[in-house]
Amino acid sequence: MNPICHLHSLSAYVPPAVLTNEHLTRLVDTNDAWIVSRTGIRQRRRLADEENASDLGLKAAHQALAAAGVDAESLTHIIAATCTPDLLSPSVACILAGKLNAGPVMAFDFGAACSGFLYGLSICRALLCQDAQARILFVCTEALTRRINWRDRSTCVLFGDGAAACVLTASPHKALAGLEDVICHSDGKQHDLITVGGGTACRYSPGDTVDEDFFIHMQGRETYKHAVRQMVRICEEILARNNLSVADVDLFVPHQANLRIIEAVGSRLHIENDRVFTNVDQYGNTSSASIPLALAEARAAGRIKAGDRVLMTAFGAGLTWGAALLRF
Repeated sequence: MNPICHLHSLSAYVPPAVLTNEHLTRLVDTNDAWIVSRTGIRQRRRLADEENASDLGLKAAHQALAAAGVDAESLTHIIAATCTPDLLSPSVACILAGKLNAGPVMAFDFGAACSGFLYGLSICRALLCQDAQARILFVCTEALTRRINWRDRSTCVLFGDGAAACVLTASPHKALAGLEDVICHSDGKQHDLITVGGGTACRYSPGDTVDEDFFIHMQGRETYKHAVRQMVRICEEILARNNLSVADVDLFVPHQANLRIIEAVGSRLHIENDRVFTNVDQYGNTSSASIPLALAEARAAGRIKAGDRVLMTAFGAGLTWGAALLRF
């Protein structure tokens, strides 16, 4: 089956400020060996005080548009995946549209947390099925350090800030990659395993100080179990649906949340380590930006070449999870 959704560029941006494990030892009772042994993370990036998620997304968007040779004025849609928007309203997508001078595009955000890139690919494919002339800018951007409780060592070591963007159309002409398939699932009964506060459930009046419900909360052990189980299952599902085996996958790019999870999923799928791409040690968990950031780095490192098939999978708050196949 020929893909109907094609990526014409893929860019990533991370802020220059590096937050190492050594920095965290000054904020919370932890140490480098403890963090690395449990997560594989050595450092992460942190946005500047004057920056927001839309600022990171804008930098990635400019790069994606330039790489695709596309003017913002020609876009029909701007979509943003984020769980850390600048504001509850307006959307990051509308803010980006204004800063890009994109005109009266259809612009909206959606929240699928760490599964955002895969959910977004599914949305973009649906939009291109509806309108083959659509030209979509899809941005994943996260300012997770704004929602970290720096007193909680179980979560503050995990997350970093970053953004990624891509331009998608129905045309295969000069395309970077084609979307062969994507599957997304959820389980709302487990919504309390991972939460990011700051919404209307956090009830504040002017002058109030924020409480712990404002920040990221995660039940780590249960999250680990669900993440490994569901990512393995959905990878098996998408391969079976496309009459493929693990041997048909040239590179496996999972969500970069925790090296233990990545290794467990790869092992259960029987994918050798040299076919698994990881950069979690450098950026930590950047949520929706995680997979596209890894894809961009894998391409830059020569790990992805023309003709390669890449299997991606993610798991996040919701609970949400998904898998997708890209053919470069």
